[in-house]
Amino acid sequence: MSDPTEKTGGIAVIVGGGSTWTPGILKSLCEHREEFPLSELRMFDIDAERQKIVGEFARILFAEEYPDLKFSYSTDKARAYDNCDFVFCQIRTGGFAMRQTDEQIPLAHGVVGQETCGPGGFAYGLRSIPDMIEVVRDARRYGNDPWILNYSNPAAIVALALQREFPNDRKIINMCDQPVNLLASYAKLLGLSRHDLRPQYIGLNHFGWFTRLTDATGRDRLPELRSKILAEGFLPADAAERDPSWLVTYGTVEQILRDFPDYLPNTYLQYYLYPEQIVERSDPLHTRTEEVQNGREKRVFRECLRVAACGTAQGSPLNRSEIHADMIVEVAASIVRNLHREFIMIVPNNGVVANFSQDAMIECLAVVNANGVEPYAFGEIDSFMKGLMESQFAYEKLTVDAYYEKSYTKALQALTLNRTVVDAGKARALLNDLWDVNRDYWPELR
Repeated sequence: MSDPTEKTGGIAVIVGGGSTWTPGILKSLCEHREEFPLSELRMFDIDAERQKIVGEFARILFAEEYPDLKFSYSTDKARAYDNCDFVFCQIRTGGFAMRQTDEQIPLAHGVVGQETCGPGGFAYGLRSIPDMIEVVRDARRYGNDPWILNYSNPAAIVALALQREFPNDRKIINMCDQPVNLLASYAKLLGLSRHDLRPQYIGLNHFGWFTRLTDATGRDRLPELRSKILAEGFLPADAAERDPSWLVTYGTVEQILRDFPDYLPNTYLQYYLYPEQIVERSDPLHTRTEEVQNGREKRVFRECLRVAACGTAQGSPLNRSEIHADMIVEVAASIVRNLHREFIMIVPNNGVVANFSQDAMIECLAVVNANGVEPYAFGEIDSFMKGLMESQFAYEKLTVDAYYEKSYTKALQALTLNRTVVDAGKARALLNDLWDVNRDYWPELR
């Protein structure tokens, strides 16, 4: 790999360049250019129209803040991956059209309709697996044996499938920004920076808990946070920029803590602990898909177009990094600089949790260095965690099995096990309806 510590550093590719989350990564690359310098950045997306909007914003941003960085965007994978050293991946197979079915079909059956949890996550997972395998193979074919840093959802299913497909590839890094978003929100409640808190976290992706949060003095601040949340409620650190449903999602943490006060939960646990309540407050005709399209997507694309028209990114609300963006760039910097920074990452269990399935992909605290990701041992989890996690992992594993074996039975078993469904008859009806709209993406289930 070319030496990224020099001015003529490595080549990075953002896969999913047309994402509304890409501008944050672009800004973070500008802000971290000293510790993660690049010679070239490319964006790759199969949707040329979306990518052009973000790409023209990028041209102006880099001209003003990173003028020595060579930049381009393309729909040609060979051109995009050529001799690259890093791949930042954030794809959405099927786009918003399929996300809408992921949310609406379950709700029509009285089940949670959410893009990564429940039947929606199952459908999305079966769509994502082949595309993510293709990304890795293309990056290995055209690139310079690049590090692949993957944010693509549903991360739990994607990570498990990639581990099965590429069991010895240590340069595939699976990660999720929700734990660090929560960490930033907890830190704000305490009047601290997220970097001032060292978390102990364990679970599966979108299915975990903070068990300790220590400050620089070694004091565990979790009890204080619990009291604050129960007294004052809970909002994301960037609440002013969030769509309304996210404020409700964070607000549910207070309810989870009242019922299960031992640990601070990942917000996504609400879908598994209170599925009936979630369904009751959901509108099958106006799901989060429409909210995102009419909210964040319109705001980001409108601003990208405005910047392109006026020719400067100075003063733009997009001219700032975001937590998810800082995390992926900080991970990359820790790899190339061998910084041994700590992050909450998705890794093979392999003894991290002693009393849990060893072949699971778990989410836990790990150190990132030139060798990749090295998780810390956690020990044993309690009975409540173990019961929830074993059931969820069985669902994830059966979903991946269904993909590889093209098995209708395994798919039915997976949905039946999912805590948002439970009922086998309902699972079968859901599976059949989801199959009808996913025929172009899923393997032929037999």
